[in-house]
Amino acid sequence: MGRSYSNDLRERVAGLVEAGQSRRAAARHFGVSESFAVKLLQRVTRLKTVRPARQGRPPGSRLDGHGAFLVAQVEAQPDMTMPELAARLAEATGVKAAPAVLSRFLCRLGFTYKKSADGVGMRSRRHS
Repeated sequence: MGRSYSNDLRERVAGLVEAGQSRRAAARHFGVSESFAVKLLQRVTRLKTVRPARQGRPPGSRLDGHGAFLVAQVEAQPDMTMPELAARLAEATGVKAAPAVLSRFLCRLGFTYKKSADGVGMRSRRHS
């Protein structure tokens, strides 16, 4: 992911436009793209700030609010498959989640997946 332009440059571009230059002329003057200058001034008009927006995905998961439900389901039936768990989650809460997402979520909660000699797998909590 690219880095944001410095606040100093952002302030200078916005200042030149406020002094009467066009957005495109300010972009040429500072050697930045025209779209940057246009979007910067839209941001200044809308939010009254030249600071860049936060980049990246927000922390957390959409499953965070359903953790208790998922844990209860897995503890009630440890050999449940992830597609079955996804179906139960969708049926109970309306939240659709891929089986791989559910598996990663349960791993973050401390669950492990073990297969027995007969090929049947079970999820259980790590002992720590």
